[in-house]
Amino acid sequence: MSYKIKSRVWIEYNNHVFLGEGRVQLLKAINETGSLSKAAQSLNLSYKKAWHLLDSINKSAKKPVTINSTGGKGGGGTLLTDYGKSLIDVFNDINQNCWRFLDEQLQKIDNL
Repeated sequence: MSYKIKSRVWIEYNNHVFLGEGRVQLLKAINETGSLSKAAQSLNLSYKKAWHLLDSINKSAKKPVTINSTGGKGGGGTLLTDYGKSLIDVFNDINQNCWRFLDEQLQKIDNL
């Protein structure tokens, strides 16, 4: 018999989600595309939903997560700050450590 353990990790601030898997995916897509619009499209999100998620992250963060430039001849864009990139890394690290811990705990059931 093969047991599986399931869990989701998210971080809250003032009873609102600050970071979770979906928000981190959005930040990663922004980092890859340099655009909130393109990031939303790549994740099959509406621009409005993506903007709302990003706005929520920025309002809960200690520092700015993104830098926005307005359109023009070359077009606008959205870039992650170093802090925003660090949030991705730290969230991924927390997630991996959580899964490692849960897998270790699951062994207790397998060993019964």
